[in-house]
Amino acid sequence: MKKIIVAEDELAIREFIVINLERAGYNVTECDDGLVAWNILEKNDFDFEIAVLDVMMPGMNGMELCKNIRKRSKTMGIIILTAKSREMDKISGLMHGADDYVVKPFSPSELIARIDALYRRVAINSQREENKLRETVESGDFSLNLVRRSLKKKDKVIGLSKIEFQIMEYFLSNPNQILSRKDILNHVWGQNDNKKEMEKNKIIDVNIRRLRMKIEDNPSHPEHIMTIWGSGYKWEN
Repeated sequence: MKKIIVAEDELAIREFIVINLERAGYNVTECDDGLVAWNILEKNDFDFEIAVLDVMMPGMNGMELCKNIRKRSKTMGIIILTAKSREMDKISGLMHGADDYVVKPFSPSELIARIDALYRRVAINSQREENKLRETVESGDFSLNLVRRSLKKKDKVIGLSKIEFQIMEYFLSNPNQILSRKDILNHVWGQNDNKKEMEKNKIIDVNIRRLRMKIEDNPSHPEHIMTIWGSGYKWEN
C-alpha cells in the first residue's frame, strides 16, 4: 500500500508534500499536530511504512514524536523535516531514531527520491523479517526452502549460488511485481555496498541469465523470469 503519514503544521508545505507523494503512488495520511499524529499511529497499530515529521509542531514536537515512534516500531522509516539553519535538528533527529532528514526549502524531486530510497529499504527489511517466520516460499512448480537454502522445481533440486538464491527469494516473495535492477541490487548487496552500480548491474544480468538456464524449460523464451524493458524484471507463476 506504500502507506505514509505526514505531520507538518504549515498548510502550504503539507499540501505540497501530500500532492507530490500521491502523484508518486503513496497512500498519504496527513495532520498538523504531533500529538494527533501519535494518536493516528496508535489507532492504526503503527501500520505505516514511513513517517515524515516536521520538527516544530504543536501538541508534540517532531523529535519527541520520532523518539516515541522508534520505541514502538523498529521498522518504520522516519524522515525529519528541518530548517537549513538548524544543524542540531539533523543530529538530534538521527540520534532519536530518524533514518534521514530533508532540509527546507526542498524540491519535490529531492523529497520523493529520499522517500523512495527509504521505502525500498523498509520494504526489504520487512520482507526479510516476514521470511524468517516461514520455512518455504512457493510459486507454481517452485518451492524455495529458506532454512536449507535450496530450490525445487516439482521434485527436482536445483543448485543455486548465494546470489542466485537471494534473487530467487526476492522474486518468489514478490510475484507478478516489476522489480528494478536497483531494487534487486539493494536486496542482494544492501544500501551501503561499495561496488560501482554498473558493475552490480552486470552481475545482476549475469545471474539472471544463469537462473534462466537453471529453471526455465526454454531459457531463450522464459516463462517465469520476464524482462520488462526499461523497468527491470518480473517473476510470473
